[in-house]
Amino acid sequence: MNKTVEESITLSNGIKRDLFNVENVEIVLCPPFTSLTEVRDVILDTNITLGAQNMHWEKKGAFTGEISPGMLKAAGCKYVIIGHSERRAYFGETNETVNKKVKSALAEGLLPIMCVGETLKEREKNLTLNVISEHVEKGLMGVDEKEVLKITIAYEPVWAIGTGKTATPAQAQEVHLFIRELLAKKYGRGTSEIIRIQYGGSVTPENIESLIKEKDIDGALVGGASLKEESFVDIVKKTSKSIKEK
Repeated sequence: MNKTVEESITLSNGIKRDLFNVENVEIVLCPPFTSLTEVRDVILDTNITLGAQNMHWEKKGAFTGEISPGMLKAAGCKYVIIGHSERRAYFGETNETVNKKVKSALAEGLLPIMCVGETLKEREKNLTLNVISEHVEKGLMGVDEKEVLKITIAYEPVWAIGTGKTATPAQAQEVHLFIRELLAKKYGRGTSEIIRIQYGGSVTPENIESLIKEKDIDGALVGGASLKEESFVDIVKKTSKSIKEK
């Protein structure tokens, strides 16, 4: 819940200007609903695509205050974030609602960025892998091998969101590899190797390179650092460089 329409236009214009020649990574901006069409117009015909921060699973109806997948598609969205930890923590998102949203997004032709992650209490009780397993299994229930290739999974430990704390590269890699293995059991090794798994949680220009160098970390879901042009541009450029070196 950041940036007015004017602020979103200014930020996306700056990002477009500074990242126009980055081609080996996919760049997605996910502004608030109120700024979707304006940001769409700014990034039209560029190397940047549009995403939304949330959606309802129903196509339409008496769900005051909600946004449907068709509305997002019409606004120019290609991606939609589903099950972000803040949605789970503050707005009652469950694995079941995440699953409904994932399947609804796919049916509408949107590409889901499905978020999974444990709380600090769960990590301290050594429940991280149990929680991740449940999030992945239940979130992807009923999604077949063809459709799962359209999904990006974002591992975002809740204890690292907006706290300044970041999972170490080794901690993040351990969970990313675990997710990759879960996907291999469910969909086959070939499919699991293709699926994009991102890290999210206090990603900064200072830590992005060490994270991306890990084998199973394919990208980043950037939060606070995406609100400033300089830091987001720096993260994207360092990600691009690190992926070239992988």
